[in-house]
Amino acid sequence: MKAAVFQAPGAPLAIEEIPDPAPGPTDLILKVKASGICGTDLHWSDSTPSDHGWRTLQHGAVMGHEFSGEVVEVGREARGNWKVGDRVCAMPQIGCGVCHACMAGKPHRCAELSHRGTLELPGAYAEYTRIGSSETIHLPDALDYRQGALVEPLAVGLHAVDRARLQPGETVLVVGAGPVGLSVALWCRFFGARHVIASDLVAGRADRAAEFGATAVINASTEDVASRFEAITGGAPHVVFECVGAPGSLQLSVDYAPVESRVLVVGLCMGADTIFPAVAFVKELDLKFVFAYRKQDFEMTIDMLGRGRLAVEDMVTDRVGFDAFPDAFQALKSPSDQIKVMLEPD
Repeated sequence: MKAAVFQAPGAPLAIEEIPDPAPGPTDLILKVKASGICGTDLHWSDSTPSDHGWRTLQHGAVMGHEFSGEVVEVGREARGNWKVGDRVCAMPQIGCGVCHACMAGKPHRCAELSHRGTLELPGAYAEYTRIGSSETIHLPDALDYRQGALVEPLAVGLHAVDRARLQPGETVLVVGAGPVGLSVALWCRFFGARHVIASDLVAGRADRAAEFGATAVINASTEDVASRFEAITGGAPHVVFECVGAPGSLQLSVDYAPVESRVLVVGLCMGADTIFPAVAFVKELDLKFVFAYRKQDFEMTIDMLGRGRLAVEDMVTDRVGFDAFPDAFQALKSPSDQIKVMLEPD
């Protein structure tokens, strides 16, 4: 099959022929219809073995963990009533399916976890990929494959807002208006935040946030975020979501947060960073880190999309095939007004 294959840190991906995946007893094989480029993959593809605390890619690995497609093969012991032709999306991890973590919808906590993007489990920047039957969810007829591939990043935002214990009527600052920031903004409005203010250094991305739940936007390259937020809302935020994941963005979010507020760290910073703890200490901030999601987050996201409660079609700003994919992937490593770029193998 055709796939976008990792070569070396910082190097462009190469389109190559690799072996088709074979299902394990409880697995499914998916014909990939859409697969989104994630900021985590962009950072991961540049990481080196010296990067602290992060699993690095091996030559020949295939990334891609935001995807949907059509089931083309079913393992003989697959859990659930799966059949060839089913339209699905899936959580990217494959767990054992029977431990406490898997039963709680958290396969990423499974002791027998298979990591997507490794040589043993190639990701969805490919024509086909292997998925776990316990981690797979049907797509309703109302959803197309492109929307199905948005379920994963939307589930990240849902989990973050849930971790924030957001209350109706609260005010929110979302730092970073990339796909994760937009997902957070969308769910904050869904759950009743009065003000959802998104800031970004890229003016185009900040402006687009108004289409996805933000009640106002701040161009962080030209405006003072804290004073502008107060001018818009009449006060300071109850919750600050850090959705950038770059060195310095955590401290920036702590600086923006007022006394006794909450800071949710959603952006994954892949490099070393420093903060000044005394600022958070004196403010008595609640600081939480957000990682991944639960299967319930996928299920609720799909349900709300299927009912037309979330308008996300415009989140996809470009679609490419394999020929253009390496260049599209590299281009996203530089600031732009792109939101979500999809690989559509067909």
